[in-house]
Amino acid sequence: QVQLVDAGGGSVQSGGSLTLSCTASGVISDIYLVRWYRQAPGKQREYVASITNTGDKDYGAFVKGRFAISMTYDRTTTYLHMNSLETDDTAVYTCNGDTRTGGVWGQGAQVTVSS
Repeated sequence: QVQLVDAGGGSVQSGGSLTLSCTASGVISDIYLVRWYRQAPGKQREYVASITNTGDKDYGAFVKGRFAISMTYDRTTTYLHMNSLETDDTAVYTCNGDTRTGGVWGQGAQVTVSS
């Protein structure tokens, strides 16, 4: 019943910032965990960050303090705030939500970081 829509992708120069959003519709109260993943051409999908509906946060090792994940109180939107972006951050970023009845995925947002 839950659907996710990713938005906010774009192009930015190295050192810049970008914020992605993951907006949910459906039975919002069923969402208890939202993750962000990314995948670049020729690479496997990589874990970026996660947040629970109680506010617990976790980040992939490569983030090194550069990104911040947040969720609105009503659980409709999860943000990924990305700072100090590097060319290696170029990828398609996709949110994934865990619900009591299964997982759902957003459509993905392209992030391109140029030197």
